[in-house]
Amino acid sequence: MPFKVLHGGVSALVVESLASIGAHIASDFQRVVGIHLSINHLKCVELGDLIFAEATPVNLGKTIQVWEVRLWKTRVSNMSSENGDISLVSSSRVTLVCNLPVSEHARDATENLKKYAKL
Repeated sequence: MPFKVLHGGVSALVVESLASIGAHIASDFQRVVGIHLSINHLKCVELGDLIFAEATPVNLGKTIQVWEVRLWKTRVSNMSSENGDISLVSSSRVTLVCNLPVSEHARDATENLKKYAKL
């Protein structure tokens, strides 16, 4: 981005991706589809900031799941320092439809995710 800040669309991409992966794992690796995304951008993220994200389930229903996803930034000025100033930059809610059948061509991706997924 020419202004050297994180675009809100990129935040939305990260948020929905994390919620979708979490919902996919929580629904026993069934296909999920996002139906609603609400994101509040609280602070800007500048070039050089590190971003941390966490997705937490709010409701794990059989057909509808709701996830909260938060993004934080930190600026580590001294590389030997373990953590710098951490501040919340966005808070989001994602609603997903779950337990849809996984198409045959996507089963390989699910098998690879199962190797590394921890919920």
